[in-house]
Amino acid sequence: MKLDKTDIMILNVLREDGRIPNTELAKKIGLSPGPTLERMKKLERNGTITGYYAKLDAEKIGFGVQTFVEAVLSRHKKDNILEFMEAVKNIPEIIGCYHITGKADFLLKVYVENIKDYEDFLLHTLSTLPGLQHVETFIVMRCVKNEPNPPVK
Repeated sequence: MKLDKTDIMILNVLREDGRIPNTELAKKIGLSPGPTLERMKKLERNGTITGYYAKLDAEKIGFGVQTFVEAVLSRHKKDNILEFMEAVKNIPEIIGCYHITGKADFLLKVYVENIKDYEDFLLHTLSTLPGLQHVETFIVMRCVKNEPNPPVK
């Protein structure tokens, strides 16, 4: 689906405030509430808008350590890759998994309470993933920017 100027305006407003009332959104984009709501529903139906969520402060809910983990698989056969991807989906500490190019096969985004918990996670969970050969962990000292969505142009 090709996005027009109005769709782009709607998406950019929603990027900043996903809870904006429809009447306010309509004012910001210069349409009446009815057509604005119809456009939003169309964007939801066609999968451009995939959901709405609250952006949480990880530290305030008990996750003081965020890491990025490069994972290298021992074999690069289709079945091995798919098995690894399926296993990752069932691990709650891994909140992001990206199949990437470069020296690593996957980049994992992991949240844990503290360094001791990361050590336990590494020893008892991460190291047991199928086909895993090597990991390299990067501990986040400070998040400078973390946008949940790409810019809409």
